[in-house]
Amino acid sequence: MWLNLEGLLVSGPLKDTDFSVQEGGGPRILHQFTLEPPAVSFRISGEKAGIIDIEPKSGILYINGSLDWETKQVHKLQVESLDESGTVVKGPNAVTIYVDDINDNPPEFNQTKYFGVVRQNSRPGKPFMYVHATDRDDPTTPHAHLSYSILHHFPNPYEEMLFQIDNVTGAISPSRTGSYYLDPQKQDTFTLVVSVKDMAGTTTNAFTSSVDVIITVRESLWKAPPTIHIKENSTQAHPVNISKVQSNEPDVIYGIFEKEKLPRLPFSISKNGDIYVTEPLDREEKDTYTFFVVSKDSKGELVDKPLQIQVIVEDINDNPPVCQQALTVIEVQENEIGGSHIGTVFATDMDEEDTLNSRLQFKIQSQEPEFPEKNLFYIQQDTGNLHLTGRSLSKRDSAKYSLKVLVSDPVFIHKWCWVCHVSMTSLSLQYNNVTVAENIPIGTVILEIQATDGDEPATGSSLIIYQVKEGDPNNTFIIETDSETNRGFVKINKALDFETMPVYNLVINATNPEPLVPSVEYNSSSLTTFKVFVTNVDEPPVFRKPIYRTEVSEDIPVNTLVMMVEAYDPEGDSVRYSLEGDKRKWLRIDSATGQVYTASLLDREQEEVYSIEVVASEQMFLILHLRDVNDNRPQLAMDYPAFFCYPVSGGERTLIQATDADEHLFYSKFTFSLANEMNTRNNWEISTFNATHAYLSPKHANFEEKEYNVPIILNDNGKPPLENKVNLKVSICKCSSENSCFIEVDREHSWPTPGQAIGILVGVLLIIGVILGAVFCHMKYKEKNEKGDHKDAKDKAELDRLA
Repeated sequence: MWLNLEGLLVSGPLKDTDFSVQEGGGPRILHQFTLEPPAVSFRISGEKAGIIDIEPKSGILYINGSLDWETKQVHKLQVESLDESGTVVKGPNAVTIYVDDINDNPPEFNQTKYFGVVRQNSRPGKPFMYVHATDRDDPTTPHAHLSYSILHHFPNPYEEMLFQIDNVTGAISPSRTGSYYLDPQKQDTFTLVVSVKDMAGTTTNAFTSSVDVIITVRESLWKAPPTIHIKENSTQAHPVNISKVQSNEPDVIYGIFEKEKLPRLPFSISKNGDIYVTEPLDREEKDTYTFFVVSKDSKGELVDKPLQIQVIVEDINDNPPVCQQALTVIEVQENEIGGSHIGTVFATDMDEEDTLNSRLQFKIQSQEPEFPEKNLFYIQQDTGNLHLTGRSLSKRDSAKYSLKVLVSDPVFIHKWCWVCHVSMTSLSLQYNNVTVAENIPIGTVILEIQATDGDEPATGSSLIIYQVKEGDPNNTFIIETDSETNRGFVKINKALDFETMPVYNLVINATNPEPLVPSVEYNSSSLTTFKVFVTNVDEPPVFRKPIYRTEVSEDIPVNTLVMMVEAYDPEGDSVRYSLEGDKRKWLRIDSATGQVYTASLLDREQEEVYSIEVVASEQMFLILHLRDVNDNRPQLAMDYPAFFCYPVSGGERTLIQATDADEHLFYSKFTFSLANEMNTRNNWEISTFNATHAYLSPKHANFEEKEYNVPIILNDNGKPPLENKVNLKVSICKCSSENSCFIEVDREHSWPTPGQAIGILVGVLLIIGVILGAVFCHMKYKEKNEKGDHKDAKDKAELDRLA
């Protein structure tokens, strides 16, 4: 095998030698050791693996087969030179053969199928399982550098995958989309086909393996408990466990923060998620509590969305009834009839409203004086409303009565009782004021009045006539009497006008049609007063005339003033005019002045009498405010190019900004993320700077000098949230000393073509010729002037001499 190979061999005397040999490749010659007398042959020993040997006479070291790095990486041998008697002349010398790895092994997963469980609403990017593959090639070389990716996703109901994988570690986690949309009620099982490539997945000839990953989606453990009910003033030993929460992730740190700013929050949470009330609660002090429970990781980052906890404090009957006033004062008109509601006793119970704990019952305990009879009044048991029992009060009997009203809590009637005091005063006839609109119809009854007369019923002596004695100079009101009941009905007699008379102070007189006996006179008890308040109504404009007539010739020109109409608004508002029924379009009206002009030529033969309507209306403004909704997707707001200086050294970053056309109410904070594409996530990373800005950074230095498209997902976190996928153009370019990007001019285009060169040369020669011509002309002109000046000077000198 080594015939005629002497010229291709590396030869030399026997010495310690190292060789690097790539695995595989078949038989090959490594070296030729030369004999040094008296040596006549070589001998080899050591880790020959059955294929490494030396030709004794020629000293050629050879491999008769293929080495395998995975079997043995280093072969250690010893070589000696021998004389004719077999005695060692030189050596043994160490010969070490290092086997170099080649990429001859595909990566292999440590399981034929993987199974994982993920919880609904799990944190995006938080791994819930791992896949792991190994490669038998040299781990110090790219041959064993593995890269994971998701090949297929079954089913995949959305544009983006619901899961993502770390290409280095094999960690599988929910994507941002998955964190939001995973729901076991809709789809509880997913199958991922996960691929692994060696050579870090950067070359097309890398070995690839794949495996199925079965993922089961389960309901989120992180759920707000139902509303918690706690009885007030509990006598249990505190703290008392009232509920529990559990995060989807282990080893989280639970905490509580308030929704309301309270002097103290009587709740706590343990490291296991148990919620406690720390002290007895008082419903009368506060009947509901709202707070939030959060879960954080060891870095203080939120793991789950905060849960709102609602606590309702349940009432117990621990409060007595209390009178709202120490003394309730009630005034009763003398003419109030039996059964009339004359007042109400008010009491309260601090216990919960609309429950038996706060139910109150009323009872009259005593009446002073008991004249002219004992039970002049009665009280409704459950409302506290006081009524006259059967007869009207009379100041002649008693001007004042005192009542004691017993208020009790029927649930604990022997325990909770209270006495309320009532003072009852009998008054002469008085009526409340009346408020009416100015457009109230004539004949409407606005008040009923009642006077009493002690004379014989159904006679002229007992019949009562009511009259407006003062306050109505124009007889706007009239009072009619029901002869059977002596009740008076105050009616509208004439139209009211707010602008003319907004208030009437009426004095009403009650008299008999028959004269009084000489010893009796009408006094103040026969008079009553009340006020009538007239409210303004937005009345339509009113024309000065009901009909406007005029006569014109049919041949008058267009735009001739025909007449002027005039209307006014009772409230003083501006009036606008318009025409209706102008079917022939002969007229037009100035909307502000009411002047009517001809709009086209008139024709008596078509219509001799032309009638139209003029409409007068109030001028008003309509202002429409548009309330913003979140209907604009976020965009990148970049008024400068994004670039990184070539070559990329690491640690660089550029600031990017998001904006939104909606009000700031809908995007208090933008979220930036990279699109779920392998190249994008392998090459770039993004980190939040503040509510509207983020940093974009390259993840490695292996970038070419060119422009890259970086897909970025923007989310405005509005209601509802809107996302937008935008492409940011990023240049990798050479930079100037001021660290700004510039484009180098291509040298092959920097020289002109032959035709351009000839044109430039001809142009230059023409310019030189023009310049030389101008210089020559200037010199000739100067020479001529100098000769003339010389002659003039000579002539002048001659004249001077002759003179």
